[in-house]
Amino acid sequence: MNKSVHFTYISVMVLITVMVTVYLFYTGFTYYGTPLEERFYHPRHNWFKPSGIYGQGLGILGTFMIAFGVSIYILRKRYNFLSKRIRLKYLLEFHIFLCTLGPILVLFHTAFKFGGIVSIAFWSMVAVVLSGVAGRFIYNQIPRTKEGRALSLNEVKAMKMDLAAVLNEKYHLESNTIEIVTHLITNENNGDHSKTLRNLKKVLGRGDLPKNDRKTILKMVKQERRLSKKIARLQTMQNLFKYWHVVHMPFAIIMLIVVVIHVAVTLAFGYKWIF
Repeated sequence: MNKSVHFTYISVMVLITVMVTVYLFYTGFTYYGTPLEERFYHPRHNWFKPSGIYGQGLGILGTFMIAFGVSIYILRKRYNFLSKRIRLKYLLEFHIFLCTLGPILVLFHTAFKFGGIVSIAFWSMVAVVLSGVAGRFIYNQIPRTKEGRALSLNEVKAMKMDLAAVLNEKYHLESNTIEIVTHLITNENNGDHSKTLRNLKKVLGRGDLPKNDRKTILKMVKQERRLSKKIARLQTMQNLFKYWHVVHMPFAIIMLIVVVIHVAVTLAFGYKWIF
């Protein structure tokens, strides 16, 4: 999957999430905006209430989406399920999609009425979603293979080249020019990005380098800069990712336990939706 297709893939999932949310708000706005003590008199109370066909259906569908999104991601990550058919990073995007849209459906299932054990499940769900957003950010900061496997610090360092040697042996740049180039790379973090690139282009333009060679050198410099930044933040992000699991997993387990209890109690009271 190339970058444009990947971007389209993500865009479609975001669009679906937004459209579904807008639709749910639009169709039930009058009911959800009615005070709790007056909802019984709403003409569509039996439809939108949590135990109604529509309200309960949203809860069932939302719970299924969350369970499926979590299950298929765990199967792929820990047991290599469908490893030959789909990359982990793409499945992660799908996991995030289902575990974002699912809680939205569950939110409308509650009809924005929280109390008792339901409130525990809801706020646990909110914590899981919010920590998931934070986890996605941290995940993006860790260098990975095309399959989604996290690279170790040594693997990232091995990707760096001896730029000074390449500039000397392949392009025969003078030592003072090489020093200027490497200085610009190593001291760029505290300066302006565009200004640094302009200075680098000026330095390279002083010689008789062909235009294509200058473009190649600039490309290598940008790649080395990106790798240097990745190495600098890799250890920090890996530690944050470990701590992230300490927050994300307990809330997910609490939510799962409460949902199971909620479903069991619902069935015990005879609520069986359309079946």
